[in-house]
Amino acid sequence: MKVSREQANENRERVLGVAAQLFRERGFDGVGLADIMKTAGLTHGGFYGQFSSKDDLLAQASTRAFEGGTAWWQQMVAAAPEQPLQAISAAYLSTAHRDQPGQGCWVAALGSEVARQSAPVRRAVTEGIQAMAAMLAQWMPGRSKAAQREKALATYAAMVGALVLARAVDDAALSEEILQAVARTTAKI
Repeated sequence: MKVSREQANENRERVLGVAAQLFRERGFDGVGLADIMKTAGLTHGGFYGQFSSKDDLLAQASTRAFEGGTAWWQQMVAAAPEQPLQAISAAYLSTAHRDQPGQGCWVAALGSEVARQSAPVRRAVTEGIQAMAAMLAQWMPGRSKAAQREKALATYAAMVGALVLARAVDDAALSEEILQAVARTTAKI
């Protein structure tokens, strides 16, 4: 049965959303196309009508996840426009974010796996990281754009690293200590 263009677009969006969540939860190699399509409520056969390969899906899901991250940061800033960096840091370095990798930061969930992915996936991640750093840079103190960018990159790396470490340890107190230490450090910028 042929689906309308509108339904095909809705199906594609659903697949991208499901894939972005499952990849963050299970890793790139921890989920197969059949799992993604089943979770999206679609047949496996419909996949290739939407994407040319799993790599194509990975790249597009990466882009989608970064778009979601940018939107999330924009919501944090809208809620606290007088302290945008602190608002982003508080939300990013929260236990809720730590405990929900499927809904959170793509880089913190998959960063170590990206280095072994195809050029299109790495390109999508590079563009996403550039966008997040540029967003942070606009709120960084500094006499020049280069100084603001440097602080933004260091802050983003610290937040990602803190989340990775907080998820890795099996000691709840240490996990919280890691998140709070980086939150306090970013608040001083």
